[in-house]
Amino acid sequence: MVARLVIAAPSSGAGKTTVATGLMAAFAGRGLAVSPHKVGPDYIDPGYHALATGRPGRNLDAYMCGTGLIAPLFAHGARGCDLAVVEGVMGLYDGAADQGELASTAQVAKLLKAPVVLVVDASSQSRSVAALVHGFASWDPEVRIGGVILNKVATDRHEHLLREALGESGVPVLGVLRRAPAVATPSRHLGLVPVAERQSAAVEAVAAQAEQVRAGCDLDALLALARSAPELHAEAWDPALAGRPAAGEPVVPTTPVLRAGCPQPRIAVAGGAAFTFSYAEHAELLTAAGAEVVTFDPLRDEALPEGTSGLVIGGGFPEMYGAELSANEPLRKAVAELARSGAPVAAECAGLLYLARSLDGTPMCGVLDADARMSSRLTLGYRDAVAVSDSPLAATGTRMRGHEFHRTVIEPGAGAAAAWGLRQPERRVEGFVQRGVHASYVHTHWAGAPEAAVRFVAHCERGPGAESGT
Repeated sequence: MVARLVIAAPSSGAGKTTVATGLMAAFAGRGLAVSPHKVGPDYIDPGYHALATGRPGRNLDAYMCGTGLIAPLFAHGARGCDLAVVEGVMGLYDGAADQGELASTAQVAKLLKAPVVLVVDASSQSRSVAALVHGFASWDPEVRIGGVILNKVATDRHEHLLREALGESGVPVLGVLRRAPAVATPSRHLGLVPVAERQSAAVEAVAAQAEQVRAGCDLDALLALARSAPELHAEAWDPALAGRPAAGEPVVPTTPVLRAGCPQPRIAVAGGAAFTFSYAEHAELLTAAGAEVVTFDPLRDEALPEGTSGLVIGGGFPEMYGAELSANEPLRKAVAELARSGAPVAAECAGLLYLARSLDGTPMCGVLDADARMSSRLTLGYRDAVAVSDSPLAATGTRMRGHEFHRTVIEPGAGAAAAWGLRQPERRVEGFVQRGVHASYVHTHWAGAPEAAVRFVAHCERGPGAESGT
């Protein structure tokens, strides 16, 4: 059993990330092995969690992975740890649009049987805080709110009024945090600035968050609350087993598998400051399927890793580094040559932009006959997708769930062979499939569709020019 807490809030902007990251760092500073988790599809917060704990930040997304995988994925990430801290998403009861509680922090807390600590922005209230906490604590009797951390408290007098009001609520106050500019993390068009772009400043911010939490929170009471969570009966997710047929299911003859004696395919995965969006499980699944995963930085490396047989370019912020990415002409040419050879290439969001002909007028790799630009419109939300073209990632008709989050547009929005057909919020096709390239705005979580990783590795093993179909 792993002691565990879910850090939630009534709404976005209350300070969940500051408190969760500060708690992770403070408990790690006590010598505990802390497992960091984030509810939902967020890529940026887990970077700060990893900095605080020294372990990969992992996402728990009930929409993309399914409710049945939440506890197993949690157990996988928390294996061998003393404590797990799970940062929620949005407000406690907010989830996927028009899907009830699906993918909400409350649902994940129930699936993990974990007590919830509610972070309340108390900056503009006093006695009303008791009504707010009472409402959240009583809304769903299956959600156990074990305490409150009051954030942005102004003065000792303000704290007294808040504590007095909450004394009647039955929910204990486990922490009081004053306003502290040193713990703030800068934001821009898609949320917080990633750790990889701030480096030393991010280290200082996390240290300040840990110190604020140590000074303002009852760590002993919070740890006791975490240890009060009941035993969680869940077998840990295993990437080595995830892509295999379930017991009793027939093995499909066309399921891609590595042939005995064939060389291990090397898959290059884009990283660095421009491409920070990835799920830890993706690399684990690729490795379990037989690949060697090698990270490279498109901002610095002028060549792909030697022997690259497949390429994965995830999300990030190429729009912030357009000039630098364009200036690395040797790598752009290498990527274009690999794509022209028919080698498997999986590109999501930022990867899509990098493969385009241009981004805001700046030359990119030119793999796709499309041009991208920044936009004032935010595209955000879960997507129910079906593959409309065979590719190394998915066969036609494959259903997957994903997420879009960008302020760019690409024209045209789809190639002659599109990647996905989307059913919501409106019906449309998007993305590009050509030769071995699968490029799309839609982020997917392969733990929810491990066959994508198995298929991709198999196509890498077959070599350039292999047919896309299984």
